[in-house]
Amino acid sequence: MPTRNTRTPQSRNRSAPKLRPRVHVQRATRAVDVPSAHRLRAWARAACPPGAEVTVRVVGIREARSLNTTYRRRADPTNVLSFRYATGAAVHGDIVLCHPVVLREARAQGKTSAAHYAHLVVHGILHLRGFGHARRAAAARMEALERRILRRLGVADPYALAPAAPCVAR
Repeated sequence: MPTRNTRTPQSRNRSAPKLRPRVHVQRATRAVDVPSAHRLRAWARAACPPGAEVTVRVVGIREARSLNTTYRRRADPTNVLSFRYATGAAVHGDIVLCHPVVLREARAQGKTSAAHYAHLVVHGILHLRGFGHARRAAAARMEALERRILRRLGVADPYALAPAAPCVAR
């Protein structure tokens, strides 16, 4: 019979390892000023929970318009679309960013394209996680989380330059 604790200190309070989010990047545009795959992954991972699997796809106007028409019944391209593939706690899905729209919005809002890309990647990931902005309270929660994540990434508050009203779906 052992007279002392035979467990090693390393085996005490050992929790399951956290699975790093897997982020795949696809570039479906010939534009040269798209952020690097490394930056897109970093922005996505900052908003992803452990174990998530996400694809970030950067596209042109034609593909963005087609996807927006097919899935949202809106004829114009949009800045970001999110497609969630799994239900429950796991986050699996795609985020599609329209490069020309992102650049146009960044210029109009007086932001760098990198800051706007970071915001939209985080925004898209939060949609995959189940956050939304159809109602004021939900929009306020989502925006607060976006601000917190972006602050950790060193990105300025994206809503500071925008009107004070929360982002509410049209």
